[in-house]
Amino acid sequence: MAKVKITEVALRDAHQSLFATRMTMDDMLPILPAMNEVGYFSVECWGGATFDSCIRFLDEDPWDRLRALRREMPDTKLQMLFRGQNMLGYRPYADDAVEYFVQKSVANGIDILRIFDALNDPRNLQTAIKAAIKENAHVQACISYTLSPVHNNEYFANYAKTLQEMGAHSICIKDMAGLLTPYSTAELVAALKKDIDIPVDIHSHYTSGLASMSILKGIEAGADIVDTSISPLSLGTSHMPTESLVAALQGTEYDTGLDLKKLNVVRDHFAKVRQKYVDNGRISHKMLGVDANTLLYQVPGGMLSNLLGQLKDAGKEDKLEEVLAEIPNVRKDSGYPPLVTPTSQIVGTQAVFNVLMGERYKMVTKEFKAMVRGEYGATPAPISEEFRKKIIGDDEPITCRFADTLAPEMDKLREQASKYIRQEEDVLTYAMFPQVAPKFFEKRNQKLVGVDGDHVDFANQTHPV
Repeated sequence: MAKVKITEVALRDAHQSLFATRMTMDDMLPILPAMNEVGYFSVECWGGATFDSCIRFLDEDPWDRLRALRREMPDTKLQMLFRGQNMLGYRPYADDAVEYFVQKSVANGIDILRIFDALNDPRNLQTAIKAAIKENAHVQACISYTLSPVHNNEYFANYAKTLQEMGAHSICIKDMAGLLTPYSTAELVAALKKDIDIPVDIHSHYTSGLASMSILKGIEAGADIVDTSISPLSLGTSHMPTESLVAALQGTEYDTGLDLKKLNVVRDHFAKVRQKYVDNGRISHKMLGVDANTLLYQVPGGMLSNLLGQLKDAGKEDKLEEVLAEIPNVRKDSGYPPLVTPTSQIVGTQAVFNVLMGERYKMVTKEFKAMVRGEYGATPAPISEEFRKKIIGDDEPITCRFADTLAPEMDKLREQASKYIRQEEDVLTYAMFPQVAPKFFEKRNQKLVGVDGDHVDFANQTHPV
């Protein structure tokens, strides 16, 4: 029996990391039956930035994508990344929206929801976890891994214990910046296995060059599941190669049981896909190499390209080193948030302003204010009263679960989206991206005119939540 299970991330996190989530369904469809034959624990294929990218850049309906993946991989568990109370968007949503999104994700084919909160605030996971359990889905709750004076193995083990008590079926160590080192991974996995009795998954990016070593030590310490990417879409800011790990563990007590010949079929397909994105300039050499600076600044690959873009737009590319050096200061001031969507963008943008203005916090973004105020949840370390006052003035800080301050919003969202809706799920697409979705809907609906005749008016139907 296989001892280590593999989650394949080629259809979501690998292309999100290497070429900005631009892989199309046309790139995926031909290989899905072969991937279905491999015997992965799961295939991560939806959520994260795929939703945004589908409607913003690819003119694809993300719900159609999910249904196609489900149809072509009937024997494989499909997995998504879900940002807790933020769902797949960038703001906290009311509970009724979160519940409805989880319901529709499972109804359309998702088996495993990997649910995380950027601040590791369990209150931001509770609604999504309860909703997923209600739908009989597998809840994989995340530890957003980071390094700071307040983050240690005891902190992470206590958090994992809380998540298990909330109903999680497995725990993922989500190392988005590639900060895990081999021996710290072994110690962390051992600490988790001592305190919880559900499976542990390691998700580590290759950015710093340590992922293969860290994963191997984590497996030896008892990790049950590992995230990997088929080799043409591996390394750099992506993940360790699937085939390499399968080969490394063959014939050992950790043998994955996967067949390298079946994986080679998948590899051949993605080698061609990779070449296409190299040729069109989507994959840059920067994304493919190792950047050990990550260990100094804790900046995930996607965040680095964002910072570069912001500085380029301002004609200040030469200030990158200064911005990278400022990020740890902003993190310290704001309670040491882990750097993962959306906190990575919030902290990074504020660091850019601090450097470009020549004075710290002369200009403060509204998102940074919201984080300091408590709208994104409790920060890992308390923020000093003096700093909080400097940023939010006399505004009242939020100490409760922020979603408790939000009124139900599904009825209002249905009303706003009513003229675009052709399927029940469209209201959720609108909820995620109200600026982008209408343009997408108009384009899509024009294509559908004459194909399906009059559309059903879902907007005015009642929906169970």
